[in-house]
Amino acid sequence: MKWRNQLLALFCLLAFAGLGVLYFQHWVVRKPFGIILFVGEGLAPDRLAATRVFAGGADNRLSLDSMPHVALLTNWSKDFAAQDQAAAATAIATGVRVANRALATNPDMSAITNLIELAREQGRATGLVTDAKLTNPTSAAFYAHPADPDDLESIAAEFVNGAKIDIAMGGGAAQFLPLAKGGERQDGRDLLLDLRRNGFDVVRTRADLEAIPAWRRSKVFGAFSNTELAFINQVEERSQQPSLSDMVRRAIELLQYNTGGYLLVVDAGLMRKAAQENNAERTFRQTIELDRAVAVARNYAGPKSTIIVCGDVAIGGLSLNGFPFRQDSGIALLGFNAAGQPWITWATGPNGTKSYGAAKIPGNLNGNGNEQPDVEPREPAAVYTKAALCTVEDVIAFGSGPGTDVLRGVLDNTRIFEIIRDNL
Repeated sequence: MKWRNQLLALFCLLAFAGLGVLYFQHWVVRKPFGIILFVGEGLAPDRLAATRVFAGGADNRLSLDSMPHVALLTNWSKDFAAQDQAAAATAIATGVRVANRALATNPDMSAITNLIELAREQGRATGLVTDAKLTNPTSAAFYAHPADPDDLESIAAEFVNGAKIDIAMGGGAAQFLPLAKGGERQDGRDLLLDLRRNGFDVVRTRADLEAIPAWRRSKVFGAFSNTELAFINQVEERSQQPSLSDMVRRAIELLQYNTGGYLLVVDAGLMRKAAQENNAERTFRQTIELDRAVAVARNYAGPKSTIIVCGDVAIGGLSLNGFPFRQDSGIALLGFNAAGQPWITWATGPNGTKSYGAAKIPGNLNGNGNEQPDVEPREPAAVYTKAALCTVEDVIAFGSGPGTDVLRGVLDNTRIFEIIRDNL
């Protein structure tokens, strides 16, 4: 009888200990099941305000505006007051400030651990979605550690060899295919074939993506264009491609079957490309598409998920000037006002006059040698540069869900890494 009482006491002790562990894990230090990070390339406060007006007038509100926590983020690098794309992505992905052109590597070229790698260590499924190339620096900072951020072939190979991401969707298929198959790889390696051999479903169109069953845990690689995906207003080119919102929705549906939770990184990269081209309409429309994708994520992931939306570095010095009417929106803001002045201007970029910058260097004049554009652009830039330059401005971050209450005031952009790391 005595040994039975001892066994019963031991059983009760183990049961209470197990209940205590469950209570501690699920009620005291409960981690969010889903964590989603959006990186809006060029998302600064001035971009946000102008996008509101473009989308629906001065009193319009975006989905981002309903997120409860917001902060400004500083974004200098170790050697410059403004980060380039690689350094900004590294600060967000790894929490470490590096020099410009360094991509998730220390000065001695050793790798810096990123959020995707930490998430896998915690048993989470991982996803990466972008409307730009999957090998561009903002996306690559979450899985690669290249010596040269411009070596897209080695970055693509590292994606396949590292096997760190379960769901990946975007453009840049040319870096995964050899020349013989319409790609750009010089080594003859077909990385899409390698991915299939590693158990991935490789999809090339929106229809293929939608056909993947949502009831099973899948490994998916979506390569929907050889370069970046089409802009939102390129209707014909987009006919076979999923939108950023489509990819976010499908990624959440496929990742949520992992019992350990998931981390999804979303890079809205076309915002940068449009701004670098001084194309205000596309810049605004891609920012609206980011806003739409965030709304989809909040709906599908649920209110208990951690969702953060942040900019990387401000680009181009976009300004909406003058006195548009309160209800003016859309294309009404793309031309000139009644006085013949442009509503929208840029600080730098290809629409600039060639009185300054590289065009003044002997031998760099284009075309017939004229220093001024032949046709005055509707959205002029103050200074000509081949592509709009990064600017020394704070970017913005929004958050909802566990851990995002620290987003207030002015923070270092490395805090984004720390918030997500602490909630994995």
